[in-house]
Amino acid sequence: MPHNVDLIVLLALGFGLALVFGYLASRLRLPPLVGYLVAGIIISPNTPGVVADITLANQLAELGVMFLMFGVGMHFSIADLKAVRKIAIPGAIVQMSVATLLGMAVSYSWGWPLGSGFVFGLCLSVASTVVLLRALEARGVLDSMNGRIAVGWLLVEDLAMVLALVLLPLAAVFLGGKPLAGSSPDQSIWMTVLVTLLKVGGFIAFMFVVGKRLIPKLMLMVARIGSRELFTLTVVAAAVSIAYGSYAIFGVSMALGAFIAGMVVKESDFSHRAEEETLPLREIFSILFFVSVGMLFNPSILIEEPLHVLAVVAIIVLGKTLAAVALVLFFRYPLNTALTVGASLAQIGEFSFILATLGIALDLLTLEAQNLILAGALVSISLNAAVFSLIEPAQVWI
Repeated sequence: MPHNVDLIVLLALGFGLALVFGYLASRLRLPPLVGYLVAGIIISPNTPGVVADITLANQLAELGVMFLMFGVGMHFSIADLKAVRKIAIPGAIVQMSVATLLGMAVSYSWGWPLGSGFVFGLCLSVASTVVLLRALEARGVLDSMNGRIAVGWLLVEDLAMVLALVLLPLAAVFLGGKPLAGSSPDQSIWMTVLVTLLKVGGFIAFMFVVGKRLIPKLMLMVARIGSRELFTLTVVAAAVSIAYGSYAIFGVSMALGAFIAGMVVKESDFSHRAEEETLPLREIFSILFFVSVGMLFNPSILIEEPLHVLAVVAIIVLGKTLAAVALVLFFRYPLNTALTVGASLAQIGEFSFILATLGIALDLLTLEAQNLILAGALVSISLNAAVFSLIEPAQVWI
């Protein structure tokens, strides 16, 4: 009997190669994320050999985005942000602005439109949550003052990117991209923007008025039964259903829906249990997300546009780091704190990929831009451990 095994082939190749290259990356003292991206590159249409179904990969990537954003929402702590708000909020805003302007300046010199340059620069401005948290944990500084500042800074960047995912479709026409989805030629762009913002506001209000009460009560009811699998299913169903419902009912992106779902689940007394029991599932789908991102990357960009790649890496590793270090020193924190925060932010990751994909969908970015962003991510993540190793020599030299 013939079977349609495209999904099984994708999962077998994706997980198998992710395991192999993730292990090799770890042995080389690199984040496993690098190995997952390489696994995707190997089974992509842009490299010879076995090619997995990229359409299925993109659908699994959507689930990966949901669970990534759900995890970000569960980690988002207003209390942590308040503790370091005096440096994290202005620091993140200024650093992201500097990186965005650098990206715009470089892309303008390449002949790109300013709108494309803005989205390109924004993609280069935000660090990877996965890489930053694991780097700080590996060095035992996650709970130190340096770690709290870096995490608070990251929370501001994450929140800024969530807002960007909401607002970018609204600004697409002004930036030179496609008209807003669902807008009619006779409808004023400002009216469309207003309606969209009202939908977003309505969804957020609904979740924090109704969802904030309903979801924790539902989790409590299921927890009393004592079934671990039912509790896990409740959390997963809440994440996916809220994400889809935000899109189907309110017209809001599923990424924002998943983020708000994570914040609502965090309000429950069972938030720690929810985080622990859904962690394996979230990590599995995040691996698939990074594999699917790797499938979009064309390695030929490294040969055809090496100077462009070097410029992108310079913005991420040097531009962002120097801006962060200068800002932390400006707020009169020690040099070690400044260097730790700067090294933590000297890479890009999942939010950059998500925003780049949206930019392509809105005709604001080209495939070349996406490949440059992916190349910058691969190189900067690979170099992140080396950047951290320079902290002590830099303190002596400075």
